[in-house]
Amino acid sequence: MTTPLIAGNVKMNLSRREMEALFTRVVRELDADPAGADVVYCPPFPFLPDAARILSGTRVALGAQNMHWEESGAYTGEVSPRHLEEVGCRYVILGHSERRTLFGETDAGVRRKAAAALGLGLIPIVCVGETEEERTSGATEVVLARQVAGSLGGVDLPDPARLVVAYEPVWAIGTGKVATPGEAQASHGTLRGELRKIFGAEAAPHVRILYGGSVKPSNAADLLREPDIDGALVGGACLEAVSFLGIVRAVPRKGSCG
Repeated sequence: MTTPLIAGNVKMNLSRREMEALFTRVVRELDADPAGADVVYCPPFPFLPDAARILSGTRVALGAQNMHWEESGAYTGEVSPRHLEEVGCRYVILGHSERRTLFGETDAGVRRKAAAALGLGLIPIVCVGETEEERTSGATEVVLARQVAGSLGGVDLPDPARLVVAYEPVWAIGTGKVATPGEAQASHGTLRGELRKIFGAEAAPHVRILYGGSVKPSNAADLLREPDIDGALVGGACLEAVSFLGIVRAVPRKGSCG
């Protein structure tokens, strides 16, 4: 059994002052009313030091939205896993559909990043998901299998609890559309099966698989009751404390993460 994870992806939003106010409120309310989930926030790179100061010593972990696979070198504009570790990050989002679609990231590149993150003790949140056209054509399972195999195949994983996969149907990100609990569970089941092929039957149940795609307090509880949905990667709803806390508090208790 695993502890559910709720991850907030701030994307390229909020000012520093807005972020500080948001994180301070979330930390205060979670400390006063703890819920049965791990929680992480991933702000923009320039705000990581400020976020680390606010989140340090709280139950909210710090994450980043991307990274390079090398620890150092002539990679102008990039950020290394060592930089993230030094600033206090525990998690890093890799292969988000916006990175894949807008910036040409590939499964092979995501695999190199995931291996580098794991090698330095970061927990990668590896994103996969199909487009609306792929879903309509019935290719969801094929696309998910290809992406997870391409993004994680051959990666050394001594501790499966240190890997997170996020299923983000591209057609549901920022659109207001959301997969039904049954649809989401079916895709998560496919991913769980692929993880068994890659890492083995003993490891696969310990890899947390998050759902992402217009998650909000009104639909979170129904989604999170499904057996293979271990949490949520939250976009727009993480920008307001009330909505993000509502999702965290919707998490059913599924056990403790080993």
